[in-house]
Amino acid sequence: MALGLGIDPPEATCDDENCPFHGTLSVRGATVDGVVASTNMHRSAIVEREYDVAVPKYDRHMKRRSRVPAHAPECLDIEEGRTVRIAETRPLSKTKSHVVVTTLETTRQLASDQVTEPATDASEAATGDVSENAATERGPGESGPETAGENA
Repeated sequence: MALGLGIDPPEATCDDENCPFHGTLSVRGATVDGVVASTNMHRSAIVEREYDVAVPKYDRHMKRRSRVPAHAPECLDIEEGRTVRIAETRPLSKTKSHVVVTTLETTRQLASDQVTEPATDASEAATGDVSENAATERGPGESGPETAGENA
């Protein structure tokens, strides 16, 4: 099932009634990307995500995290530390109302718009504020131009 998410069903099959691909579970509402923090429960996973919250008093942001229990179908290979996408569904238990729909391979597949390409040496030299000559003029341990009165 999992219609409307644009996700291909996994190759493995399962007989789980609460699987969005091979069972009768329908998904609705929001999808959230996060990292699997725990898989100790049977057919369940704890998905953790970090987000920023504005603190107006200090004009700063602070990091918060939320931990969402989600149903983990057997047809998906879910391990701790993997990045997954979960979708909202009807309540499956007292705490679970989300289901894991896919695993994400890289950070580029995350929904965040702030993921950038890693910098290369050539791009750092072209856009950096320190030239190669300035780094080679000083020896190790020398921090910058010395004044006449310091070493006299």
